[in-house]
Amino acid sequence: IDAAIVMIENLHKHIEHDPERPRWDHVVESTREVGPALFISLLIITMSFLPIFALQAEEGRLFRPLAMTKTFAMAAAALLSVTVVPTLMGLIIRGRIRPEQDNPLNRWAIAIYRPVLRWALRHRAVVLLGAAVAIGASWWPLSQLGSEFVPPLDEGSLMFMPNSIPGISIASQRRLLQKQDSILMTFPEVASVWGKAGRAQTATDPAPISMVETIVNLKNPSEWPERLTQDELIAKMDRELRITGLVNSWTMPIKNRTDMLSTGIRTTLGIKVFGPDLGTIEAIGQDIERILSPVRGTASVFAERSFGGRYLDIQPNREAIARYGLRVGDVQRTIASVVGGATVTQMVEGRERYPIHVRYARSFRDDPTHLGRVLVATPAGMQIPLTQLADVAFSAGAPMIKSENGQLVGMVFIDVRGRDVGSYVAEARALVDSTVTLPPGYRLQWSGQYEAMQRVKARMMVVVPITLAIIALLLYFNFASVIEVGIVMLSLPFALIGGVWYLWMLQYDLSVAVGVGFIALAGVATQTGVVMLLYLDQAWSAAARRGSVDLVSLVAAIEHGAVTRVRPKLMTVVAIMAGLIPIMWAHGTGASVMRRIAAPMIGGMVTSSALTLVVIPVLYYLWRRRQLSPVSGE
Repeated sequence: IDAAIVMIENLHKHIEHDPERPRWDHVVESTREVGPALFISLLIITMSFLPIFALQAEEGRLFRPLAMTKTFAMAAAALLSVTVVPTLMGLIIRGRIRPEQDNPLNRWAIAIYRPVLRWALRHRAVVLLGAAVAIGASWWPLSQLGSEFVPPLDEGSLMFMPNSIPGISIASQRRLLQKQDSILMTFPEVASVWGKAGRAQTATDPAPISMVETIVNLKNPSEWPERLTQDELIAKMDRELRITGLVNSWTMPIKNRTDMLSTGIRTTLGIKVFGPDLGTIEAIGQDIERILSPVRGTASVFAERSFGGRYLDIQPNREAIARYGLRVGDVQRTIASVVGGATVTQMVEGRERYPIHVRYARSFRDDPTHLGRVLVATPAGMQIPLTQLADVAFSAGAPMIKSENGQLVGMVFIDVRGRDVGSYVAEARALVDSTVTLPPGYRLQWSGQYEAMQRVKARMMVVVPITLAIIALLLYFNFASVIEVGIVMLSLPFALIGGVWYLWMLQYDLSVAVGVGFIALAGVATQTGVVMLLYLDQAWSAAARRGSVDLVSLVAAIEHGAVTRVRPKLMTVVAIMAGLIPIMWAHGTGASVMRRIAAPMIGGMVTSSALTLVVIPVLYYLWRRRQLSPVSGE
């Protein structure tokens, strides 16, 4: 749309200047003037999305489809702008072209812009100093912005994941689960609740019995009695679910599965403790838990307990076994049959076969005293109680052993709420580094969203400079002037000013979604700068063809190139913002991400337009004045 606006506007100018000339001659000449610059600007917008293609893992899968769609659309637009659009202009634009002065909005825009531009050309130092101050002042709101990986998507359901003490019995966990589910169902915003303790019947879910996963399906927000945000609802539920012995954490089902698969951390943030000994790992984790509990933003912190599991420990007494003429294997087989069961026969139903297992009833095997009365048959026919052949007792041990990259690891899960992840990690990391002393062979790794944030940051530090260099090269191909390339590239920091201030006003944190918005803004801001320089170059060339250019004619040329072409510039900005502003009122799944993509572009287009309309003409004046002859420049 932007390219078509500029090309149609240029055609109108040609027809107004020479209405008697054949229409197709105007189409060819006007397209030749602006076509190459528009083609390059559309290619620049296409290339500006190169950093998004470099994203990996979750962020790549989330934003790469957007980048591909935008790239294909802009590549097609670049091709159509120099082929189909000129043809359609010649076929459709017919009849009398009304002069620009007949448009009241255009007269109003020119009446405002002309004195502003004249004042800027007279007070060039003030304008440039003000531009530099505006860029420097934007550092303050930028420093106030937090950082996060990706803003949370509203999945329409929540996942409540409390952790209880290791070794909790199934009966106790069942009672806690029922109590939690009944409390959650008292909230009018909840449609249904389904809780699970321990692991499912699959080897891919190695959850201990102390780990609870409760899916809370929410009603449509229009049915809620109160207008609550998701964070407010979670805080309200969390207050009612504070049960002694439980550490609460909240997330969403899809997000939880994605985080668990990518980092192994089920909360917003986590710390992995690596080392050779489980006991030491547990002690370090508990120290971190104690240190981080009072840090602002810590909703909950829980260090995995490496020990605390209850195991039935049967130690054979080899001397006693030998006195009765038995082998250790005989005793072990008896224990296996009693506790685990033994296949004694097979049931046949047609073509189906079912094994039949036999073992002691639960009341005879749930206590070491009862198990000690199990009789073991000897070769001589005697029945010996198990207590005379082995020591039977419960012992403590590790409920779960985790390893990563060949090293034992323990997790510290941190649920961060009411604060951005970036500033929280900066404070918490400094506190942990200054307080926790790690023995030799042990190390910490901050994981979760922070790990993904660091991955994206490292990749952008490489890809973004390369992309800017490619954009500068494309601009040089179009202008063949390093000065003009520099003038256009100045549109990038000016676009950042508005984007940063608007993010600060909305209290958004920096994230991958915000980065995508700034990347899109960079391409659009470059295009507006290219269009302005295109019109200024045309006015300069026209003045040069009429004869020697002095300061008066230079100012007149700049005023003609900037003021009389203000309509396409404003139409370009209005068209972009008209397509983005409705996004800020969107709701539902994905709306939070789209708002953070649109916000930098909306704010940036305001300050970028100010640069395009005021600062670029001043810089252009200073550059062209140096090219005037001493006589004409006096």
